[in-house]
Amino acid sequence: MLIAGSNFLIPNGTFIVVLIAFLIVIGVLAKVAVPPLNAALTERQDKIRGELEAADQAKADAEEADAERRNTLEEARAHAREIVAGAQATADKTVAAAEGKGQEAYDRIVASAEAEVAVARQAAVEEVTARIGEIVLSAAERVVGREIKAADHQDLIDEAIAAVRAEAGNTASAGGAR
Repeated sequence: MLIAGSNFLIPNGTFIVVLIAFLIVIGVLAKVAVPPLNAALTERQDKIRGELEAADQAKADAEEADAERRNTLEEARAHAREIVAGAQATADKTVAAAEGKGQEAYDRIVASAEAEVAVARQAAVEEVTARIGEIVLSAAERVVGREIKAADHQDLIDEAIAAVRAEAGNTASAGGAR
């Protein structure tokens, strides 16, 4: 029994051969396989670093674009407020001008109507005074029994007309002052 006589702590020839083969494989792997793997890993690491930097740059660009968009939007809102304020001012001016023109037209119409009323009142007074003169002459003819000529008594008629006009003028002044 060979097993009973061997001590596993004491190396034998097989162990040494296996150890040397292992070291040779490790050396070959270190010389042949590790440099391309290290190069691939370094390349991959550089690529990831570049992508992270690009992502950071894209994030910064996006934040800058967002800030620019917000500024543009605020400028547009301010411009819109200015336009609305200008439109409101124009509308107020237009309303004020229209009110002024309306007031002028009202005043003109009222003045024209007052003038027409005065002319109509004067015409009515003249017509009434002429008719009163005829009635007075007619009444006087009946009372006296003979015909009175208007030319003979024109002074009396003129006084009566002046009195009626003065009375109508006082009534018109009192009526306009109400």
